[in-house]
Amino acid sequence: MIKNKKNYILEGKHNKPILADVFFKEDSSPKPIVVFCHGYKGFKDWGAWDLVANAFASAGFFFVKFNFSHNGGTIEQPIDFPDLEAFGNNTYLIELDDLELVLDWVTSANFDFSEELDAENITLIGHSRGGGIVTIKAAEDTRVTKVISWAGVSDYKARFPQGEVFDQWKSKGVYFIENGRTKQQMPHYFKFYTSFIEHEERLTIERATRTIKVPHLIIHGTNDPTVSPLEAELLSNWNPNSELFLVEGADHVFGAKHPWESRELSKNLDIITQKSIEFAIL
Repeated sequence: MIKNKKNYILEGKHNKPILADVFFKEDSSPKPIVVFCHGYKGFKDWGAWDLVANAFASAGFFFVKFNFSHNGGTIEQPIDFPDLEAFGNNTYLIELDDLELVLDWVTSANFDFSEELDAENITLIGHSRGGGIVTIKAAEDTRVTKVISWAGVSDYKARFPQGEVFDQWKSKGVYFIENGRTKQQMPHYFKFYTSFIEHEERLTIERATRTIKVPHLIIHGTNDPTVSPLEAELLSNWNPNSELFLVEGADHVFGAKHPWESRELSKNLDIITQKSIEFAIL
């Protein structure tokens, strides 16, 4: 029987809370931990992520997923993006701090379910932009014992606006991205860029990938229209000890969508979940 407890409220370091969920078999035996990080315009309750969590828990893991503090969600409305001001003020540094806080929380001696987990065995999984976050964290936090990227990006700097759009962003201090699902105009303040530049060495995914010492799995769909599979190949080349797993025909979300009405994972999401379970359990 899988136990889950949703919407723990953690006090973030940047004046916004972090909501977290845990999934596990309650049997008082220590389990390897998996911490999952959502991507850009993502959230912990997106699509089939609960089904992914259940699959990991059924396989004997203690699975944690959470909302980054500045993803645009709130305690009252963790799905979708009622807090666009928080979204606009997000930075990569905030997301790294959020992940560190979640790791501190789940490995603390007074954690609610400390007898159910093995704090010496922690796998990070990140989807899309979250793939870069977990890669950087795996390179700098010795608590992390394995890292897995799902459709992960290889270069944050290359994803900033260029040319005239960049000039207008700098001049106006904000630019907007439309959310294709909710149709919201989602802001990015210019400090998103300046924060990156001030900490560019730390936030360069290539540097982090080249320094990873733990087992590293890179998963990508060959038909990903959002993050090219060439980025997965770059990551693989930067870490010759990594494993590259390409899923033929898979898109950026591996056949899932939001909302997800089925009680089963999509074919490709099931493939990568099982592959990740096998990798993490070794």
